[in-house]
Amino acid sequence: MEYLVLARKWRPQVFEDVVGQDHVVKTLKNAIRRDRVAHALIFSGPRGIGKTSVARILAKALNCEKGPAETPCNECTNCREITEGVSMDVREIDGASNRGIDEVRELRENVKFSPLTSRYKVYIIDEVHMLTKEAFNALLKTIEEPPPHVIFMFATTEVHRVPATILSRCQRHEFRRMSIKQISATLRKIATAEGIEISDAGLSLIAEGAEGSLRDAESIFDQVISYAGTVVKDGDVETLLGFTDRKLLYDISRAVIGRDAKAALGILDEGYYAGLDMKQFYQMLQRHFMNLLLVKVAEGAGRFIDLPDFEVAELKKQAGSASGETLKRLLDILMAEDEEVRKSLDPKLNLEFILVKMASLEPLIPVYELLDRVEGMERRLTGTGKAQPLKASPIAPKEPERERAEQAEMPVAEPATGDLWEGFKETVKKRSNPLWSMIEPGSLIGYEKGCLRIGFPKGYVFLDHLNDPSQRGRLAEIGREFFGEEVTVKIETGAGDGSVVAPGNGLPADGSNDNDIKKEALNHPMVQKVMDIFEGAEIKEIITRKQTGDPSRG
Repeated sequence: MEYLVLARKWRPQVFEDVVGQDHVVKTLKNAIRRDRVAHALIFSGPRGIGKTSVARILAKALNCEKGPAETPCNECTNCREITEGVSMDVREIDGASNRGIDEVRELRENVKFSPLTSRYKVYIIDEVHMLTKEAFNALLKTIEEPPPHVIFMFATTEVHRVPATILSRCQRHEFRRMSIKQISATLRKIATAEGIEISDAGLSLIAEGAEGSLRDAESIFDQVISYAGTVVKDGDVETLLGFTDRKLLYDISRAVIGRDAKAALGILDEGYYAGLDMKQFYQMLQRHFMNLLLVKVAEGAGRFIDLPDFEVAELKKQAGSASGETLKRLLDILMAEDEEVRKSLDPKLNLEFILVKMASLEPLIPVYELLDRVEGMERRLTGTGKAQPLKASPIAPKEPERERAEQAEMPVAEPATGDLWEGFKETVKKRSNPLWSMIEPGSLIGYEKGCLRIGFPKGYVFLDHLNDPSQRGRLAEIGREFFGEEVTVKIETGAGDGSVVAPGNGLPADGSNDNDIKKEALNHPMVQKVMDIFEGAEIKEIITRKQTGDPSRG
């Protein structure tokens, strides 16, 4: 018997074998059970994800001698003939090579005749978008009112090229691109059955190279087995698929984040002489830095990134050495130069300039983190264990012994709400002036069962910082010291204790214009402290959320 490639050998034969298209399978099985199968269906989606395979399975399910049945027996004459592609009643037509009006006229004549041995005559037209305009027009009336014994099934990778008049007469089923995990799981079943030894990482690399197509993945797997034999090492997969460019991505991003322009240029040069396409590599670099930003700013970002788990872990490790703001700026540079690289006659030159620009970028540190560092320096220099106020404070500083004694005697049993809030803020101020400046304009909503609820109006400029898990954790730690029990902190917006917040304290009222927001931001205690620390500093520009279009930016 001649050798069958994996893509043909492991082609789905029943609906249960179809991977990643549960929504389509469920619809078709229900239609068969309830005798509601449409006379014309169109299956659309990327290549190699099971469109024509599902069409064949549906044809078998409708014509099975033991059916119609949701699961064809694959043993009767009709099922075997359809599987082997020799059935007289089920015709598969290539739309690319039978695209003219003459072929469609012949089809129109044939549909009049009843099936020979089956219940239905089924016409499966692959790549139906390749038919000419005249052919579509000739097919239109037949699709709209076909004989009761005829069913049309169309498959296409470019549904937008199918005329709307055809689409409106068909029941549409959208097939989805398959994830790396789904493809890897299927390849693992094939490897086990075929007796192939290969690691999960190797299968993930094959799945990644398939770009969402199971058929492509199976073809690549076939090629890998031919190259490496029954024992496949990760290095074999990388060598065969040319995945050295992924290693270059991590090496270059590591050099850029480490601000080593020389190393970044050397790595790019290595890739260039290895035959790497510079424009394609630039697109990969953009996606790589987007992935780094995602794992940095979003918890559980792995579900947004279609990469194997070991690569997501590597991304998290690399992103940990840079701040979110730095990664945003690096990605900004890459995105801004996209058009220039695409149009460039010498993309390597553009990439070299971009990498130097990125590697020369000064890392950004959030203002509140910077102030924490400054206060730490103050504590070390003064030796008092706490930062000295930069300006004269209406509250005289206390001696350390007296302060500790007062803290020990601080009442925690149901003080008045105003006293409770003021006392908590004073404790926060002693521990972290920047954190105090962020919560100072807020109001206490309530404290019950260890839950401290702090309210801020919508649009507060430091709301994102306060919602950061690290900042809430610091507030909870200080709350534990103040209240004498475990505390959780909840930041709420559009709520408070009813107190009116005076203008100029960093809380823009709803409906205020951009100028008011900028003015309030300038008057915020935290901004004022930065200006005091850095003599001669000036504020060049204030950008509001409205101007950036990004609600997450302050």
